[in-house]
Amino acid sequence: MKTKLSKGFKLFLAVAAFNICCVAITKAQTTIPTPSKPLAPTKPEALPPDTAAKFKKDTTLKKKDTVVVKKVATGPKVGIAGLNHDHIHLILNEYRNGNVNIVGIAEPDKKLWEKYGKMYGVPDSLFFEDLKTMCQKRKPVIVLGYNAVGKHIDIVETCAPMGISVMVEKPLAATLEQAKRMEFLAFKYYINLLTNYETTWYPSVQSAYNTIKTDSVGVIRKMVFHDGHQGPKEIGCSEDFLAWLTDPVLNGAGALNDFGCYGADMMTWMMKGQKPIAVTAIARHYKPGVYPKVEDDATIIVEYPEATGMIEASWNWPFGIKDMEIFGAKGYIHTFDKDSLEVRIDNTVRSFKAAPLASPADAPVPYFTYALKNPLQVRNDRSSLKNNMVVMMILDAAKRSIKEGKRIVL
Repeated sequence: MKTKLSKGFKLFLAVAAFNICCVAITKAQTTIPTPSKPLAPTKPEALPPDTAAKFKKDTTLKKKDTVVVKKVATGPKVGIAGLNHDHIHLILNEYRNGNVNIVGIAEPDKKLWEKYGKMYGVPDSLFFEDLKTMCQKRKPVIVLGYNAVGKHIDIVETCAPMGISVMVEKPLAATLEQAKRMEFLAFKYYINLLTNYETTWYPSVQSAYNTIKTDSVGVIRKMVFHDGHQGPKEIGCSEDFLAWLTDPVLNGAGALNDFGCYGADMMTWMMKGQKPIAVTAIARHYKPGVYPKVEDDATIIVEYPEATGMIEASWNWPFGIKDMEIFGAKGYIHTFDKDSLEVRIDNTVRSFKAAPLASPADAPVPYFTYALKNPLQVRNDRSSLKNNMVVMMILDAAKRSIKEGKRIVL
């Protein structure tokens, strides 16, 4: 009897040990080990605030960005006009993150519906072929333009009579004539008409402006703006973007409009909206095989009664750059990039990173949200219609100077 119990007990111990091992193995296979440090909460990846170079390969984004919106956005009802501008990634990234309330997208090319719908989780119900239909059905309070610059006027022609404000990607228009028509419609129908520049959201530029306002560097004597990169084709802009960006009618020019507008905008802002007295410009066509229809390099000299500005815009540089130099009677400011700058006053040199911008001056969505509520308070800034009418005057004079081979007096 003792022998039988001993064997049974041994059998029981063996079975129990086997079960314990199975449980341990199963647990090891299904339990995530505790990390040595707490895991940070996951957030949708934010795209860097730069030009189309950041979106070089659509295929690399598709896996990453084919997600659904995680929260419902509040705020003003926003419409989108056009999807063939590569800056569209920036606003759709905001939509994906639940930061902008997009209620409708007007785009005649349905292949772009599919492309961006998959990348950013945009439902089919938001897409329309026609801007007017979208506005009538979805009733946005502002429409953001992501189409050809030469088509910005079409957005305003449609939206202004309906009382819908508009914000377009830089520059305001392809020609001064178009800009004047847009200005007329904005005044007639009392709408906001804004222009979005990447450099508006640069802390370094705002810091430089604040320094100038305090008279730390004295009266401005010279301003130099470098804005350009290797070329839109070279950095991998989409074919839909290139189709109009390199067209003299749809873009209004080549590098002159594409990058010259940055310097003209910041220069006008720093000169407190003052109109220049004369403009002289030259253009170069270094890559006719790549850009047969438009110039790929431009230099613009802008004269003021007591200051001179120089704008250097190019699709021919070995790397991308957006920097600015301000020479004052008592000092010098150089912004190197989005954040970094150097200030020299007397014998003191200070190099530093600018403080982050505070909302609503830090990004397009909070900016236009504020502008819709307080239009008079943004009437003279870099995005304002008043500032950008002077920008268009400078770009128009530059094109005339190139064509006529002489200094254009305004």
